[in-house]
Amino acid sequence: MEITVHLPADLAEQADPGRQALEALALDGYRSGAFTQHQAAQVLGMGRLEFEGLLKRRNVEENAYGVKGFEDDLRTASALKTDSAALR
Repeated sequence: MEITVHLPADLAEQADPGRQALEALALDGYRSGAFTQHQAAQVLGMGRLEFEGLLKRRNVEENAYGVKGFEDDLRTASALKTDSAALR
């Protein structure tokens, strides 16, 4: 899908206004919960780590990957390891 946005002349003169608008859309979608981290990163053509760097630079902490997410990932990895060992 393609979206066209008309910007006032003063905004259009800023450095890379299209990219700024796209980042604002993705970050707001992530903050509000409308986008997952993966979806917001996809909108921007970024990988997870690159998107996390953008979040850090923009001081976005809502929905940020934290200790709880890390612990959940460790449990999932452990369960997958156990399941794959049982399949052998």
